[in-house]
Amino acid sequence: MKPAKTSKAWMREHLNDPYVKLAKAQGYRSRAAFKLEEISQKDGLIRHGCMLADLGSTPGGWSQFASRQGAQVIALDLLPMDPIPGVHFIQGDFTEQITLDEMELALKNRRLDLVICDMAPNMSGVSSVDQARSLYLCELALEFARVWLRPEGNFLVKVFQGEGFSEYLADMRLSFNQVLSRKPKASRDRSNEVYLLGKGLKSLVED
Repeated sequence: MKPAKTSKAWMREHLNDPYVKLAKAQGYRSRAAFKLEEISQKDGLIRHGCMLADLGSTPGGWSQFASRQGAQVIALDLLPMDPIPGVHFIQGDFTEQITLDEMELALKNRRLDLVICDMAPNMSGVSSVDQARSLYLCELALEFARVWLRPEGNFLVKVFQGEGFSEYLADMRLSFNQVLSRKPKASRDRSNEVYLLGKGLKSLVED
């Protein structure tokens, strides 16, 4: 069966993407590394020695960037990820308690400086279903951040704009002193993804 025209067009665009070429040249596994790099540089997120969790890490672009900055990284994904020096990887389902228990063991009661989340569900092609699944993962990530961030810690999460976005934004504002919206240059214009950055976890969060 011949590839669909849309598939061929996507592949052509992907291969011609300057960030894809740049990622290959710099040894990054994905162009997403440059999204995190831009946000980190703008907002001073990742510093040498900081402790962070990378949720939805595969193929590893974000973990690579963070590790190169000297961060201590615990990465998690449902899919396997090839090893990265300085990164502790856990393969598991973030929605299951057994995976959270493994994360807790890896943290050894240490609090995180930063939680970064690029998780996405398996897409069904039904926009309302996919939006709901995506937001559910974002909600779980926010709850994880509330539990494991140190006071004044930061949380960066990819969110798709659509139904439930405003409510999620409001929930983040209850938890952080400041919530900023970021659309890095490496994020394709047609994508409705945005990155919400919660700065300064409040010491007391009311559920």
